[in-house]
Amino acid sequence: MAVPPLYSPIETAIHPCHAEINAQTADWAETFEIGSVDLRRRLVRHEIGVFAARILPHGREEVVRVVADFVMWLFGVDDGYCEEGPLGQRPGDLAGTMHRLLRVAQNPEAPLLLDDPLANGLRDLRARVDLYGTDSQAARWVANLREYALSVVWEASHRRANTVPALSDYTLMRLYDGATTVIFPLLEMGHGYELPLSERDDKAVRAAEEMASFVITWDNDILSDHKERSADGYHLNVLRVLEEEGLGPQEAMARAIAQRDRVLGAFMHLTDHLRTVGSQQMRQYTAGLRSFVRGSLDWGVTSVRYTTPEDPADLPTAFAARPTDDSCEPLGIDAVSWWWDVVPAGRPLRAARTLGLSGMRG
Repeated sequence: MAVPPLYSPIETAIHPCHAEINAQTADWAETFEIGSVDLRRRLVRHEIGVFAARILPHGREEVVRVVADFVMWLFGVDDGYCEEGPLGQRPGDLAGTMHRLLRVAQNPEAPLLLDDPLANGLRDLRARVDLYGTDSQAARWVANLREYALSVVWEASHRRANTVPALSDYTLMRLYDGATTVIFPLLEMGHGYELPLSERDDKAVRAAEEMASFVITWDNDILSDHKERSADGYHLNVLRVLEEEGLGPQEAMARAIAQRDRVLGAFMHLTDHLRTVGSQQMRQYTAGLRSFVRGSLDWGVTSVRYTTPEDPADLPTAFAARPTDDSCEPLGIDAVSWWWDVVPAGRPLRAARTLGLSGMRG
Protein backbone atom coordinates (compact mmCIF):
# COMPACT_ATOMS: atom_id res chain seq x y z
CA MET A 1 0.00 0.00 0.00
CA ALA A 2 1.53 3.31 -1.10
CA VAL A 3 2.09 5.99 1.53
CA PRO A 4 1.20 9.39 0.05
CA PRO A 5 3.35 12.50 0.66
CA LEU A 6 3.06 13.63 4.26
CA TYR A 7 2.70 17.24 5.36
CA SER A 8 5.50 18.93 7.32
CA PRO A 9 5.87 22.68 7.91
CA ILE A 10 9.15 22.18 9.83
CA GLU A 11 12.54 22.80 8.21
CA THR A 12 14.76 19.78 7.58
CA ALA A 13 18.21 19.85 9.24
CA ILE A 14 21.04 17.48 10.14
CA HIS A 15 24.12 17.73 12.35
CA PRO A 16 27.28 18.34 10.33
CA CYS A 17 29.05 15.41 12.06
CA HIS A 18 26.31 12.89 11.22
CA ALA A 19 28.62 10.46 9.42
CA GLU A 20 31.10 10.33 12.31
CA ILE A 21 28.28 9.98 14.85
CA ASN A 22 26.76 7.13 12.86
CA ALA A 23 30.09 5.27 12.70
CA GLN A 24 30.72 5.80 16.41
CA THR A 25 27.30 4.41 17.30
CA ALA A 26 28.00 1.29 15.26
CA ASP A 27 31.24 0.88 17.24
CA TRP A 28 29.39 1.42 20.52
CA ALA A 29 26.90 -1.33 19.65
CA GLU A 30 29.78 -3.72 18.97
CA THR A 31 31.64 -2.73 22.14
CA PHE A 32 28.64 -3.44 24.35
CA GLU A 33 27.33 -6.31 22.19
CA ILE A 34 23.84 -4.83 21.94
CA GLY A 35 21.52 -7.61 20.81
CA SER A 36 22.51 -10.68 18.85
CA VAL A 37 25.14 -10.50 16.12
CA ASP A 38 22.39 -10.65 13.49
CA LEU A 39 20.35 -7.93 15.19
CA ARG A 40 23.39 -5.65 15.52
CA ARG A 41 24.19 -6.11 11.84
CA ARG A 42 20.66 -5.09 10.93
CA LEU A 43 20.55 -2.13 13.32
CA VAL A 44 23.84 -0.72 12.04
CA ARG A 45 22.36 -0.63 8.53
CA HIS A 46 19.52 1.55 9.80
CA GLU A 47 21.82 4.57 10.30
CA ILE A 48 20.66 5.29 13.83
CA GLY A 49 23.42 7.85 14.26
CA VAL A 50 21.91 9.80 11.37
CA PHE A 51 18.56 9.68 13.16
CA ALA A 52 20.11 11.26 16.25
CA ALA A 53 21.85 13.85 14.07
CA ARG A 54 18.42 14.86 12.75
CA ILE A 55 16.89 15.03 16.24
CA LEU A 56 19.63 17.41 17.47
CA PRO A 57 20.93 19.05 14.29
CA HIS A 58 22.54 21.93 16.20
CA GLY A 59 23.32 20.16 19.47
CA ARG A 60 26.58 19.33 21.22
CA GLU A 61 28.17 16.43 19.38
CA GLU A 62 28.84 14.46 22.57
CA VAL A 63 25.14 14.59 23.48
CA VAL A 64 24.05 13.68 19.94
CA ARG A 65 26.21 10.58 20.41
CA VAL A 66 24.36 9.82 23.66
CA VAL A 67 21.04 10.08 21.80
CA ALA A 68 22.33 7.82 19.02
CA ASP A 69 23.67 5.18 21.40
CA PHE A 70 20.51 5.33 23.49
CA VAL A 71 18.29 4.81 20.43
CA MET A 72 20.51 1.87 19.47
CA TRP A 73 19.98 0.51 22.99
CA LEU A 74 16.21 1.03 22.71
CA PHE A 75 16.09 -0.92 19.46
CA GLY A 76 18.10 -3.64 21.17
CA VAL A 77 15.34 -3.87 23.77
CA ASP A 78 12.40 -3.32 21.42
CA ASP A 79 13.54 -5.62 18.61
CA GLY A 80 15.48 -8.11 20.71
CA TYR A 81 13.11 -8.47 23.67
CA CYS A 82 9.68 -7.21 22.64
CA GLU A 83 9.32 -7.89 18.91
CA GLU A 84 11.48 -10.94 18.27
CA GLY A 85 12.30 -12.52 21.62
CA PRO A 86 10.15 -14.80 23.79
CA LEU A 87 9.74 -12.07 26.42
CA GLY A 88 7.53 -10.20 23.98
CA GLN A 89 4.75 -12.71 24.69
CA ARG A 90 5.43 -13.08 28.42
CA PRO A 91 4.40 -9.74 29.96
CA GLY A 92 5.10 -10.84 33.52
CA ASP A 93 8.66 -11.93 32.73
CA LEU A 94 9.19 -8.84 30.58
CA ALA A 95 8.06 -6.66 33.50
CA GLY A 96 10.67 -8.29 35.73
CA THR A 97 13.42 -7.82 33.15
CA MET A 98 12.50 -4.19 32.55
CA HIS A 99 12.40 -3.46 36.28
CA ARG A 100 15.88 -4.90 36.74
CA LEU A 101 17.13 -2.72 33.89
CA LEU A 102 15.39 0.26 35.46
CA ARG A 103 17.25 -0.40 38.71
CA VAL A 104 20.50 -0.34 36.76
CA ALA A 105 19.53 3.01 35.22
CA GLN A 106 18.52 4.38 38.60
CA ASN A 107 21.48 2.94 40.53
CA PRO A 108 24.26 1.91 38.12
CA GLU A 109 26.41 0.76 41.04
CA ALA A 110 23.86 -1.95 41.94
CA PRO A 111 25.36 -5.46 41.48
CA LEU A 112 22.62 -6.53 39.06
CA LEU A 113 22.89 -8.03 35.57
CA LEU A 114 26.67 -7.64 35.59
CA ASP A 115 27.09 -9.94 32.59
CA ASP A 116 24.13 -8.54 30.65
CA PRO A 117 25.13 -6.45 27.57
CA LEU A 118 22.01 -4.29 27.69
CA ALA A 119 22.55 -3.54 31.36
CA ASN A 120 26.18 -2.63 30.78
CA GLY A 121 25.26 -0.42 27.85
CA LEU A 122 22.69 1.26 30.08
CA ARG A 123 25.34 1.86 32.76
CA ASP A 124 27.48 3.62 30.17
CA LEU A 125 24.54 5.72 29.04
CA ARG A 126 23.63 6.72 32.59
CA ALA A 127 27.23 7.82 33.26
CA ARG A 128 27.11 10.10 30.22
CA VAL A 129 23.67 11.46 31.10
CA ASP A 130 25.14 12.40 34.50
CA LEU A 131 28.13 13.99 32.79
CA TYR A 132 26.18 16.21 30.40
CA GLY A 133 22.92 16.77 32.27
CA THR A 134 21.72 18.09 35.61
CA ASP A 135 20.54 15.88 38.47
CA SER A 136 16.91 16.67 37.68
CA GLN A 137 17.38 15.89 33.98
CA ALA A 138 18.95 12.54 34.84
CA ALA A 139 16.08 11.79 37.22
CA ARG A 140 13.53 12.71 34.56
CA TRP A 141 15.33 10.50 32.02
CA VAL A 142 15.01 7.52 34.40
CA ALA A 143 11.38 8.36 35.20
CA ASN A 144 10.50 8.54 31.52
CA LEU A 145 12.33 5.27 30.91
CA ARG A 146 9.97 3.76 33.49
CA GLU A 147 6.98 5.00 31.45
CA TYR A 148 8.44 3.27 28.41
CA ALA A 149 8.98 0.03 30.33
CA LEU A 150 5.41 -0.01 31.63
CA SER A 151 3.97 0.59 28.17
CA VAL A 152 5.94 -2.19 26.44
CA VAL A 153 4.64 -4.61 29.06
CA TRP A 154 1.10 -3.44 28.25
CA GLU A 155 1.81 -4.04 24.57
CA ALA A 156 3.20 -7.51 25.38
CA SER A 157 -0.11 -8.41 27.01
CA HIS A 158 -1.86 -7.71 23.69
CA ARG A 159 0.80 -9.64 21.79
CA ARG A 160 0.31 -12.64 24.06
CA ALA A 161 -3.46 -12.60 23.58
CA ASN A 162 -3.24 -11.53 19.89
CA THR A 163 -5.67 -8.70 20.60
CA VAL A 164 -5.95 -5.17 19.24
CA PRO A 165 -6.67 -2.35 21.71
CA ALA A 166 -9.31 0.31 21.19
CA LEU A 167 -8.06 3.54 19.61
CA SER A 168 -8.04 5.56 22.85
CA ASP A 169 -6.06 2.86 24.69
CA TYR A 170 -3.69 2.46 21.76
CA THR A 171 -3.10 6.22 21.65
CA LEU A 172 -2.27 6.30 25.35
CA MET A 173 0.05 3.31 25.07
CA ARG A 174 1.76 4.75 21.99
CA LEU A 175 2.60 8.03 23.72
CA TYR A 176 5.07 6.02 25.80
CA ASP A 177 6.03 2.79 24.04
CA GLY A 178 7.70 4.75 21.24
CA ALA A 179 10.19 5.98 23.89
CA THR A 180 9.83 9.56 22.66
CA THR A 181 9.44 10.89 26.19
CA VAL A 182 12.82 9.42 27.18
CA ILE A 183 14.46 11.59 24.50
CA PHE A 184 12.91 14.83 25.78
CA PRO A 185 15.44 15.46 28.63
CA LEU A 186 18.25 14.85 26.13
CA LEU A 187 16.95 17.73 23.98
CA GLU A 188 17.80 20.08 26.85
CA MET A 189 21.16 18.43 27.51
CA GLY A 190 22.03 18.77 23.84
CA HIS A 191 22.08 22.55 24.17
CA GLY A 192 23.18 22.87 27.79
CA TYR A 193 20.09 24.45 29.32
CA GLU A 194 17.22 23.45 31.61
CA LEU A 195 13.61 24.53 31.52
CA PRO A 196 12.54 26.51 34.61
CA LEU A 197 10.31 24.45 36.90
CA SER A 198 7.41 26.83 36.35
CA GLU A 199 7.51 25.97 32.66
CA ARG A 200 8.43 22.32 33.08
CA ASP A 201 5.24 21.75 35.10
CA ASP A 202 2.98 23.79 32.81
CA LYS A 203 0.08 21.82 31.36
CA ALA A 204 0.55 23.38 27.92
CA VAL A 205 4.16 22.17 27.81
CA ARG A 206 3.04 18.62 28.54
CA ALA A 207 0.42 18.93 25.80
CA ALA A 208 3.10 20.04 23.32
CA GLU A 209 5.31 17.10 24.30
CA GLU A 210 2.45 14.62 23.92
CA MET A 211 1.48 16.09 20.55
CA ALA A 212 5.06 15.66 19.38
CA SER A 213 4.98 12.04 20.57
CA PHE A 214 1.69 11.47 18.77
CA VAL A 215 2.94 12.80 15.42
CA ILE A 216 6.27 10.94 15.70
CA THR A 217 4.63 7.61 16.53
CA TRP A 218 1.80 7.97 13.99
CA ASP A 219 4.42 8.72 11.32
CA ASN A 220 6.37 5.68 12.46
CA ASP A 221 3.26 3.50 12.26
CA ILE A 222 2.39 4.75 8.79
CA LEU A 223 5.91 4.31 7.44
CA SER A 224 6.53 0.93 9.12
CA ASP A 225 3.23 -0.64 8.05
CA HIS A 226 4.72 -2.42 5.02
CA LYS A 227 7.64 -3.77 7.06
CA GLU A 228 5.36 -5.03 9.83
CA ARG A 229 2.76 -6.63 7.55
CA SER A 230 5.52 -8.42 5.63
CA ALA A 231 6.97 -9.97 8.79
CA ASP A 232 5.73 -13.06 10.56
CA GLY A 233 3.92 -12.86 13.86
CA TYR A 234 1.94 -10.24 15.73
CA HIS A 235 2.19 -6.59 14.76
CA LEU A 236 0.38 -3.57 16.10
CA ASN A 237 0.11 -0.06 14.71
CA VAL A 238 -2.55 2.58 14.26
CA LEU A 239 -3.55 1.27 10.82
CA ARG A 240 -4.36 -2.14 12.28
CA VAL A 241 -6.26 -0.47 15.13
CA LEU A 242 -8.35 1.56 12.69
CA GLU A 243 -8.97 -1.49 10.50
CA GLU A 244 -10.14 -3.37 13.60
CA GLU A 245 -12.67 -0.57 14.09
CA GLY A 246 -14.12 -1.26 10.64
CA LEU A 247 -12.11 0.79 8.14
CA GLY A 248 -10.58 -0.67 5.00
CA PRO A 249 -6.79 -0.42 4.52
CA GLN A 250 -6.92 2.72 2.34
CA GLU A 251 -9.49 4.33 4.62
CA ALA A 252 -7.32 3.54 7.65
CA MET A 253 -4.29 5.11 5.97
CA ALA A 254 -6.24 8.26 5.11
CA ARG A 255 -7.70 8.48 8.64
CA ALA A 256 -4.29 8.07 10.31
CA ILE A 257 -2.75 10.74 8.09
CA ALA A 258 -5.64 13.10 8.81
CA GLN A 259 -5.19 12.53 12.54
CA ARG A 260 -1.46 13.28 12.45
CA ASP A 261 -2.08 16.35 10.26
CA ARG A 262 -4.66 17.76 12.67
CA VAL A 263 -2.41 17.18 15.68
CA LEU A 264 0.61 18.59 13.83
CA GLY A 265 -1.32 21.79 13.13
CA ALA A 266 -2.30 22.10 16.79
CA PHE A 267 1.30 21.36 17.84
CA MET A 268 2.69 24.10 15.60
CA HIS A 269 0.15 26.61 16.89
CA LEU A 270 0.74 25.70 20.52
CA THR A 271 4.53 25.80 20.22
CA ASP A 272 4.28 29.17 18.42
CA HIS A 273 2.34 30.41 21.44
CA LEU A 274 4.82 28.95 23.95
CA ARG A 275 7.71 30.55 22.05
CA THR A 276 5.96 33.91 22.35
CA VAL A 277 5.08 33.81 26.04
CA GLY A 278 7.92 31.63 27.36
CA SER A 279 11.55 32.03 28.34
CA GLN A 280 14.60 31.71 26.13
CA GLN A 281 14.85 28.12 27.36
CA MET A 282 11.27 27.52 26.23
CA ARG A 283 12.13 28.79 22.77
CA GLN A 284 15.04 26.36 22.68
CA TYR A 285 12.89 23.50 23.94
CA THR A 286 10.06 23.99 21.46
CA ALA A 287 12.64 24.22 18.67
CA GLY A 288 14.00 20.89 19.92
CA LEU A 289 10.56 19.29 19.88
CA ARG A 290 10.07 20.47 16.31
CA SER A 291 13.44 19.11 15.22
CA PHE A 292 12.52 15.77 16.81
CA VAL A 293 9.24 15.65 14.86
CA ARG A 294 10.83 16.54 11.53
CA GLY A 295 13.96 14.47 12.10
CA SER A 296 11.91 11.36 12.81
CA LEU A 297 9.98 11.83 9.58
CA ASP A 298 13.11 12.47 7.50
CA TRP A 299 14.81 9.38 8.90
CA GLY A 300 11.68 7.27 8.54
CA VAL A 301 11.29 7.85 4.81
CA THR A 302 14.98 7.17 4.06
CA SER A 303 16.21 4.50 6.51
CA VAL A 304 16.40 0.93 5.23
CA ARG A 305 14.59 -0.01 8.44
CA TYR A 306 11.40 1.14 6.69
CA THR A 307 12.27 1.34 3.01
CA THR A 308 13.12 -2.42 3.20
CA PRO A 309 15.00 -2.56 -0.13
CA GLU A 310 14.76 -6.37 -0.24
CA ASP A 311 10.97 -5.95 -0.45
CA PRO A 312 10.60 -2.25 -1.25
CA ALA A 313 8.02 -0.23 0.62
CA ASP A 314 6.19 2.41 -1.41
CA LEU A 315 7.18 5.42 0.70
CA PRO A 316 6.90 9.07 -0.35
CA THR A 317 9.75 10.93 -2.04
CA ALA A 318 8.26 14.40 -1.44
CA PHE A 319 6.21 16.21 1.18
CA ALA A 320 2.67 17.55 0.86
CA ALA A 321 2.21 21.32 0.71
CA ARG A 322 -1.02 21.23 2.73
CA PRO A 323 -2.44 19.09 5.53
CA THR A 324 -5.28 16.74 4.72
CA ASP A 325 -7.08 17.91 7.89
CA ASP A 326 -6.62 21.43 9.28
CA SER A 327 -9.57 21.37 11.68
CA CYS A 328 -9.13 23.06 15.05
CA GLU A 329 -11.48 20.58 16.72
CA PRO A 330 -10.30 17.74 19.01
CA LEU A 331 -9.72 14.35 17.40
CA GLY A 332 -12.42 12.57 19.36
CA ILE A 333 -9.88 10.30 21.10
CA ASP A 334 -10.70 10.42 24.82
CA ALA A 335 -7.13 9.95 26.07
CA VAL A 336 -5.90 13.14 24.37
CA SER A 337 -8.99 15.34 24.02
CA TRP A 338 -7.68 17.65 26.77
CA TRP A 339 -4.89 18.91 24.48
CA TRP A 340 -7.31 21.27 22.77
CA ASP A 341 -8.15 22.90 26.12
CA VAL A 342 -4.71 24.53 26.14
CA VAL A 343 -4.33 25.32 22.42
CA PRO A 344 -5.03 29.02 21.76
CA ALA A 345 -8.06 29.63 19.56
CA GLY A 346 -7.55 30.15 15.82
CA ARG A 347 -4.42 29.54 13.80
CA PRO A 348 -3.07 30.36 10.35
CA LEU A 349 -2.68 27.61 7.75
CA ARG A 350 0.96 26.78 7.13
CA ALA A 351 2.37 25.57 3.84
CA ALA A 352 5.16 22.99 3.95
CA ARG A 353 8.51 24.73 3.62
CA THR A 354 10.34 21.76 2.15
CA LEU A 355 8.51 19.88 -0.60
CA GLY A 356 11.21 17.46 -1.75
CA LEU A 357 13.65 15.10 -0.11
CA SER A 358 16.76 16.64 -1.64
CA GLY A 359 19.60 17.01 0.82
CA MET A 360 18.11 14.54 3.29
CA ARG A 361 20.77 11.87 2.93
CA GLY A 362 24.23 12.46 4.27
